[in-house]
Amino acid sequence: MILIFGGTTEGRLAVEVCEQAGKSFYYSTKSDLQQVELHHGVRLTGAMTVEEMQSFCHNNDIQCIIDAAHPFAENLHRAISETGVPVIRLQRSFGIPLSGVTYCKDFEEAIRKMEEADIHCLLALSGANTMSKLSAYWKHHKTLFRILNRAESIEGALRLQFPTGNLLFYPDNHALPTQEAERQLMESLGCDAILTKESGESGGFDAKVNAALELGLKVFVVKHPALPESWTYVTGKHGLRRAIEQRVPSFFPLKTGFTTGACATAAVKAALLSLLYDDMPEEVSFALPDGEIMSIPVMMEGKGVASVIKDFSDDPDVTKGCRITATVTSGTQGIRFLKGEGVGTVTLPGLGIPVGEPAINVTPRKMITDEIRSLTDAGFDITIAVENGEELAKKTFNPKVGVVGGISIIGTSGIVSPLSHEAFIQSIAREMEVAKAIGCQQIALVSGMKSEVALRKEQDIRCIHYGNFIGESLKAAHRLGITKVTLAIMIGKAVKLAEGHLDTHSHKVVMNKTFLKVLAGDEADKIDGITLARELWSIMSPPFFEKVKKCCYEHCKTVYPEGELIIKLICDNPQ
Repeated sequence: MILIFGGTTEGRLAVEVCEQAGKSFYYSTKSDLQQVELHHGVRLTGAMTVEEMQSFCHNNDIQCIIDAAHPFAENLHRAISETGVPVIRLQRSFGIPLSGVTYCKDFEEAIRKMEEADIHCLLALSGANTMSKLSAYWKHHKTLFRILNRAESIEGALRLQFPTGNLLFYPDNHALPTQEAERQLMESLGCDAILTKESGESGGFDAKVNAALELGLKVFVVKHPALPESWTYVTGKHGLRRAIEQRVPSFFPLKTGFTTGACATAAVKAALLSLLYDDMPEEVSFALPDGEIMSIPVMMEGKGVASVIKDFSDDPDVTKGCRITATVTSGTQGIRFLKGEGVGTVTLPGLGIPVGEPAINVTPRKMITDEIRSLTDAGFDITIAVENGEELAKKTFNPKVGVVGGISIIGTSGIVSPLSHEAFIQSIAREMEVAKAIGCQQIALVSGMKSEVALRKEQDIRCIHYGNFIGESLKAAHRLGITKVTLAIMIGKAVKLAEGHLDTHSHKVVMNKTFLKVLAGDEADKIDGITLARELWSIMSPPFFEKVKKCCYEHCKTVYPEGELIIKLICDNPQ
């Protein structure tokens, strides 16, 4: 069993991840003010003493605690550390220290430095719970305190005899203020300094500090307290899930993994660190395309050469367990990607990579480039090799899309989700059950992050990833009585669905040019020259795509006979 301590944005994220398992867990908050969607989780409210927490963990067989509480919840962090239960800390991103800001290790140091600075009027943005810690300052210096408009916060201020005329309140909608709103407030108050806590990106820290710096105000920041080194630290949903998979192997039915692109990125970074700093790391961190920081073990093969073993997720991938090696050498032409043994060569257009280049896709190239540029502006030649890659490629559809001599280095998210299993189909249904339970009558089914991002640019809608399981997803929507579904689909999957394939996995079905020619009618001759479905965007007229949508709709209605269905084609043409 898993116990989450939340009450924060990170707490919501932890709930979202744990709900995917379809198993019970506990979600604990100090108060009942936070509204959070729980389907399999059990809500707990009220602060626990150390003894109560230890007893709860023992009596409920808690195998792992996820600490997603506020960085400054020091009493809670201490109590968690004394339980003896393994802890995963879902940590906020705090960014790099900002110039022009005075950082303080605690509130005592902040008081001392503020007194030395001779401040005329201080705006304290550190929260109601810090009012007592700052009493030695505000009793002798003009201080405005902004707090949440809650009875307990106001009562606390009255008990401390804080002047109520100097209280300010956050808006009732609880939304984090923007930098512009913060700037206007500070300007209207005429303060000459602010004090805040290093609360991280999700706490609105940047908006507060940047607004104050823009106005030329003094800025004092109390740094977030240190936490035990023995805890496991993650910064987002992917890292959290992988940490849970390692700590509580039975919680999720299937394991996630890293894409070949993510593995290549880690290998390149390790090889580069050995060149630049003579560092021979056993593990490196890198950023996923969405910005989340992950870590992966690496093996140093020599200076400028490193390998990563593609870890064993539960997705049926031919590259599972293979060795991906990066060799980094100094170059004079910026960053060049070279073909190593086992990596294919692009021989046909349509992949977004020039013909003749190694088959390292656009997203992995960007991930690798970003990691290099985070360390140096120098030029390098990057050679990626995959052990037994040429043999592995024979088990893929690479030759059909013009990649010869090896596999492709791919991955749009950096993470391999176990899409091709019964457990994933069940997880889709569970997400819909949660949506139904909170009153959603309209959902969007999306194949992945690209289609979700594209759809969210147009409307705010709850998105559920179907991977390849269009038919099973629509069956679940029909069974649960979801009355409106938007199916966001890219053309590669759409042409398979249009032919009647409700499961579009490339292991089972590929683009059928003969079918497309029938659909194209007078434009049939254009089909012969394409390699990938995305090329259709460049050569076909709008009526062709309307026919594709119509066929998709007809096949989908066989499993979703009632309710409103909207087919949304997402353009993914890289050229």
